[in-house]
Amino acid sequence: MKIEHIAMYVHDLEAARDFFMKYLGAASNSGYHNKTTDFRSFFLSFDDGARLEIMTRPELESFSNNIARTGFIHVAFSLGSKEKVDELTARLRADGYKVLSGPRTTGDGYYESCIVAIEGNQIELTV
Repeated sequence: MKIEHIAMYVHDLEAARDFFMKYLGAASNSGYHNKTTDFRSFFLSFDDGARLEIMTRPELESFSNNIARTGFIHVAFSLGSKEKVDELTARLRADGYKVLSGPRTTGDGYYESCIVAIEGNQIELTV
């Protein structure tokens, strides 16, 4: 079994798509729009076959993005090396994104950094 895709609601669909394409190399489909409900989405594909569906609709409600809460808390992307983690973390910091931690080796042996991006959601960069 494998996870087929993960989905994420966002307010600014194009900005979310652009983030994943610019920083994480995602390829996007042309999008979907249900004119009856005004639901819109893009499927983003990554080099290893993983897919992320980003979606929006007019009646979205925001909730707390506090990192100490239940539910999905971050999406982790393996970049392949410590140097790539360092480089992308520095690039995101320079572009104004908040770095929560790292790059560092965690107690359980991961080399990672955690970034706040995409409407306050956490992205983890790891080897």
